[in-house]
Amino acid sequence: MHILLALAKRLALVLPVIWAVVTLVFLLIHIVPGDPVRNALGENATEQQVNELKQKLGLDLPLSQQYVNYWKGLFRGDFGTSLVSGEDVFEKIMSRYPATIELAFAGLVVAILIAIPLGVTAGSNKGKLIDNIASVISLLGISTPGFVLGPLMVYLFAVKLDLLPVGGRDSLAHLILPSITMGAALAAILTRMVRSSVIEELGEDYVRTARAKGLNEWQVIYKHVLKNGLIPVVTVLGLQFGVLLAGAIITETIFSWPGIGRLTVDAINARDYPMVQGCILMIALTYIVANVLTDFAYRLLDPRIKVE
Repeated sequence: MHILLALAKRLALVLPVIWAVVTLVFLLIHIVPGDPVRNALGENATEQQVNELKQKLGLDLPLSQQYVNYWKGLFRGDFGTSLVSGEDVFEKIMSRYPATIELAFAGLVVAILIAIPLGVTAGSNKGKLIDNIASVISLLGISTPGFVLGPLMVYLFAVKLDLLPVGGRDSLAHLILPSITMGAALAAILTRMVRSSVIEELGEDYVRTARAKGLNEWQVIYKHVLKNGLIPVVTVLGLQFGVLLAGAIITETIFSWPGIGRLTVDAINARDYPMVQGCILMIALTYIVANVLTDFAYRLLDPRIKVE
């Protein structure tokens, strides 16, 4: 019962965030110069055809009325209709949504697989050569953006070595390059977080007690130190999941990955108002849900923390 009440409170707190996101996206997309209807119909469209489509879509109404109508549609579960393809926006987004979530989680897994062992090794060997090497790797990862790393990996592993496919989503091999591209920067951040947590926890009394009981160093670090030092790492994971979703826009474009990110770019280029609004709203909602789940993960890691 307490968990449900805490969840209800969290959801109540995110409602203003959702309102702000929807409002900002609605206003920004409408103040961009250009006529999306004429763009959708083509240059040869007559004024009558343009006016008829605007009337059909409600784009001839005042901006305030369009805003109210958009909210009414959202409450009914109606995200609108694409100006370009005529498809239902929600159905189109949901057809692309699994691909984006798959890529985001794959990037998260890559980051964890790199950061945990590297961060633990660096933290337990503070000041040594391996610690310095890990710091250099982390700095390179943080300093190299996805739009640089992605093309470099395509050139090396797909073009020169011909080991992996360039783009698409036909097999597991197609997931390797985009997931590494997305996970590299996060791995660098997590490595530094894990290293700091391990160094801090190794100075605690319970570590000396565990060693006095005869536990080997592997058991001390992975069974006790790492578990107690995971809370700040989980915080970063929750916050960075949203960054992964945002980064998916670039990564999906580079690797022709059929997710929401690529759909957003295509919709922006086509000035497809409903599709852009729907994509950004879905990304924002996913980010909010990820942060709420992060709060509850704290409780699983440390029952002393109350989710309120």
